[in-house]
Amino acid sequence: MRSAPPAVVIGAGLGGLSAAVHLAAAGREVTVVEAGREPGGCCGTALAGPYRFDTGPSVLTMPGVLADVFAAAGEDMAGWLPLRRLDPSYRLTYHDGSHLDVLADAEAMADQVRALCGPAEAARYRRFRALLGEMFRAEWSSFIDRDMTALRSLARPYALLRLAGMGGFRRLDRLVAAHLTDDRLIRAHTFQALYVGLSPRQALGIYAVIAHMDTVGGVYFPEAGGMHAIPRALAALAEKKGVTVRYGVRATRVEADGSGVTAVRLDTGERLTTRHAVVACDLPRAHAGLLPEGARDWRLRRPRFSPSCVVMHLGLDRRLPGQAHHTLHFGREWASTFEALRRGRPQPDPSLLVTHPTADAGAAPAGHATLSVLEPAPNLAAGRWAHGRTDRLVERMLARLAGLGYGDLSGAPRMVWDPPAWAQAGHSAGTPFALDHRFTQTAWLRPSGAARRVPGLHFAGMHTAPGVGVPPVLISGRLAAHRILEESR
Repeated sequence: MRSAPPAVVIGAGLGGLSAAVHLAAAGREVTVVEAGREPGGCCGTALAGPYRFDTGPSVLTMPGVLADVFAAAGEDMAGWLPLRRLDPSYRLTYHDGSHLDVLADAEAMADQVRALCGPAEAARYRRFRALLGEMFRAEWSSFIDRDMTALRSLARPYALLRLAGMGGFRRLDRLVAAHLTDDRLIRAHTFQALYVGLSPRQALGIYAVIAHMDTVGGVYFPEAGGMHAIPRALAALAEKKGVTVRYGVRATRVEADGSGVTAVRLDTGERLTTRHAVVACDLPRAHAGLLPEGARDWRLRRPRFSPSCVVMHLGLDRRLPGQAHHTLHFGREWASTFEALRRGRPQPDPSLLVTHPTADAGAAPAGHATLSVLEPAPNLAAGRWAHGRTDRLVERMLARLAGLGYGDLSGAPRMVWDPPAWAQAGHSAGTPFALDHRFTQTAWLRPSGAARRVPGLHFAGMHTAPGVGVPPVLISGRLAAHRILEESR
C-alpha cells in the first residue's frame, strides 16, 4: 500500500473504534479525535457517589461480531474482555403475575413455554424458533453484514423473495401472531420493535431477527467493568496497534476540495491533513456544520427519530437475591403505549426494563448493588418536553417499583437521564436511539456509509446502515474501514 497521511476518525464510540482497529490492523496510520475525556460515546459511564452506572446500552448480543474486531488485530477477545452469558437473558413479568425466563437453550426454553402456555403453544414456539433462525440466515449476509452504500446492494432478488416468503415484509405483530397464539409469548417476541424505534404494528417482520439475537443467540455481559469495558478494551487495542487517540479534542470541520477530503480542523486550531475521514458521531448534528459542502445525505432531509427514554439509575444498600440481570415488567396496556409515543406523550402504562448487574462487582460497594430502570419516552422532535414531566415520571416509576416488590427506593442515591439530558449530551432529538428503522430508513435507504460526492468521507455509527445496536455499530465501523482500504488500493 502506498504511503498516505493518517486517516482521521471523528468519535471514539464503538463505530469509530471499530473503524480505527480495522484500519490499523491493515497497516494504516490512524488518528482518533474524541471530544469527551474517555472512549465510549453512547456506551458511556457515570458515577454517583460510590456507585458506577452504564449510561448506554445494557444488552450485548452476538459477541462474535465483537470478537471479530479483536481477531482482525490478531488478538483473542477473551484475553482482553471476558464475557459471560446471562441466564436468563431476560425475565419477562406480566400483569397477571406470571413470568417467563428467556433462555438461549432450545429445550430449556421450550420447557419454559410449555409450563407457561401449554404443550400446543410449545410446539408452535419450536416451529417459530426455527423460522427465526431461517430469517436470520437470510438477512445476515445479504442485508446486515454487507455494505449498503451502492444501489446495487439491493440487487438480491433471491434473498428478497426468500424473506417475503417467510413473511418478512408483513408487519411484525401480524407475522408473530400468525405463528404464536398466547399474548404473553407474542409480546416476548415483539417488544424488540422498540429497539428499532417503532411499534410492532409499524415494524416490518424482518426485524423479528432481533428477537432471534436476543432469545436464541443469547445476551452477554463483561465480567468486569460493565458495558463501558467494551469501548475501553477497544481503545486499548487500537492504541496497541499504533492508533493515536486524542481525548478532549473536538473536530470542527472536515475540509475538502474537488478531489475529496483534504483535512480535519480541530478546536485547538490544528489542521490534520488527511485523504480519509470517518465521521463516527451524531450524523444529523455533523450535517449541521462539521461536514463540507456537498456532503449532506438526501436521506437526512426529513429524518424520523426513534422514541427516547427516561432512565433512572439507583444505588442500593443491598443486593436483590434471585433478581435477574434484565427484567422486563410489562404493563397492562400494549397498543396504546406505542400510540402515546407517536403522539409525543408519555406512555399511560409503560413497560419497564430493570437492569440489576450483579456480575459487575466493582459497580457498587461490598454488599451494595445498582439498579437501572428504563421507561420509553417521546423524543424532542415529537414536541416540547414539559416542565416538571421528568419529576412526575420518576415519581411514577418509584411507585411502580414499590408495587412490584422492590421496596421504597425514594431515598436511594439516584441519577436520571431524560430527553433534554440526552440532547445536551449530543443526541439529536434528545434520543440515544438515533433514527428509527421504518422502511424508508432501512438498508440502502438509511443514510449512506459514504459521501459519494466527497471522496474519502465515510460515516459509521448507529445513524448509518446496518443501524442501531452494538453489533450493527461495530459492523458499520468495519465497513467504513474496508471502503477506505479499497480506495487506497
